[in-house]
Order: sequence, then structure tokens, then C-alpha cells
Amino acid sequence: MTVSPPTRGTRWRRTLCGGLPRLDVTRSSTVVEYVHHDLAGEPRTGEREVVGETIESARCHWCNAVDEVELVDRPAAGS
Repeated sequence: MTVSPPTRGTRWRRTLCGGLPRLDVTRSSTVVEYVHHDLAGEPRTGEREVVGETIESARCHWCNAVDEVELVDRPAAGS
């Protein structure tokens, strides 16, 4: 099961315990990296572009519920 990512106007809330922070998120990413090897052969990543990402699961750090999250609206600034 994949989990929908939060947006600028939403955030995750756990449906079982109602908490907002503290999720252990497992995600798979497809990236393009520019890797430079120095003269000694040590690789260094110069640029990194994420071209795709899937959130595979979100586990509550406190109650251990897996994928029991929902998207809720973020509060407006100053409220």
C-alpha cells in the first residue's frame, strides 16, 4: 500500500492515536546523480535530482500503527 504524500496545504495525522509528528517513513526514490571520481578513485556526488518518489509506508513512532495516516489541512499562519 502506498501512502499519499502531504502537500503545502496538508499534513499527516495518525488515525489511531491522533498524533501529528513522529512518523517513520519508508520511501523509494529514483534519482539522477552526477558522480565525480577524484584521482584516488573516491566518488563524490555533485548534483542530485529526484525524478520519482513513492512513499511505501508510514509507521507511527509511538503506537507502531502502519499506514494508519490521513491527510488533514495545515492550520493557517497566525491561528
